[in-house]
Amino acid sequence: MIISQGKSVAITYTLTLDNGETVDSNVDGELLCYTQGREEIITGLEQALEGRKTGETFQVSIEPENGYGVASEEALIQVPLDHLPEEAREVGSVLTAVGPQGQELQGVITELSDSMAALNFNHPLAGETLHFDVTVVEVKES
Repeated sequence: MIISQGKSVAITYTLTLDNGETVDSNVDGELLCYTQGREEIITGLEQALEGRKTGETFQVSIEPENGYGVASEEALIQVPLDHLPEEAREVGSVLTAVGPQGQELQGVITELSDSMAALNFNHPLAGETLHFDVTVVEVKES
């Protein structure tokens, strides 16, 4: 069966970055299952899977615009240190904030000074070209 709008799809994948670092893989693990056309996975990967069939293995590189987006300067903010919980006042700490539409946002402290903390609310893979090795394990009617 061929992957098309509304089909249930199960894949295995390995995700690497330009520097060769493996970021994620579900090979020998739980399959990634999604429905084609419902935007349940990143746009670039969903587009690359369209028209593929069960058993097919392929590689695809996805630019940031079709992955996790381009890193945005607007997502980098400075916060007074006294607005942060004491136990989270270290570089690398992940904080949760509420966005303008009430959505939950994750930010990482990237720098600290005596009075301020720099937080990055970009997705950790924003700005990265994503390289996938994919195997289509199953395609079926939803």
